[in-house]
Amino acid sequence: MTSIRYTEGPPMINSENAQLRGAVLFNVRGRDLGSTVDDAMQKLQSLEKQLPQGYYLEWSGQYENLISSQRTLKLILPLVLIVIFGALYFAFHSVREAFMSLITIPFALIGGAYLVYFYGVNLSVAVAVGFIALFGLAVETGVIMVIYLNDAMLKLVALKGNSAETITQEDLQEAVFHGAAKRLRPKLMTVSVSLFGLVPVLWASGTGSDVMLPIVLPMIGGVFTSATHILLVTPLIFLYTKEYELRKFGKIDVLEVSH
Repeated sequence: MTSIRYTEGPPMINSENAQLRGAVLFNVRGRDLGSTVDDAMQKLQSLEKQLPQGYYLEWSGQYENLISSQRTLKLILPLVLIVIFGALYFAFHSVREAFMSLITIPFALIGGAYLVYFYGVNLSVAVAVGFIALFGLAVETGVIMVIYLNDAMLKLVALKGNSAETITQEDLQEAVFHGAAKRLRPKLMTVSVSLFGLVPVLWASGTGSDVMLPIVLPMIGGVFTSATHILLVTPLIFLYTKEYELRKFGKIDVLEVSH
């Protein structure tokens, strides 16, 4: 005689690597995937110790892809910074000028991180890709500013010579003002073109918008703060550097940068 009854158990048992595997699926909403899985791991630590011999827990799916992406990003991010610094050095042939353009990256991070937090987007691989793209935009605008400032120094040296006896502090201030303020339009155009191409994504609702939004948010926020730093702070740093050179060496170091 056969008795039939209901009991709880896995709806399906698959095999993998010649071993039986039971899958438990769940989706993450309202928080990031990494911290969710970390909390789940902590809660299941005690249960894992009670598993029978031959049983073990393994976390896979999107979490496994996330760990792989994080490892890749740890290699790519330093490489990106090295490549950017190398490109700046070959453009200016000066470590100091390269660092002056590279320092815009921390200021870009401030705006990007703030906008990501404001929109409530969790940190992900897409956000990291957006920050990498932001580095290039920020440095590009900084290079334009440094080029114009160096052009202003070239004109000053051609007009008054490269000596502390002929160049005064007022001359340096006027030259920096001319390079920074008188040629403001091309710098603002560079920032505006980037923003006009990215801002419409904030209101997009079509296919792929959920993927593009985390990439675009760091770029939009970072462009604002990096542009503010480049337009207001970079000329002051450049001026202080040239004043220091004039006091210590009796002349200023002028670089000819190819446009």
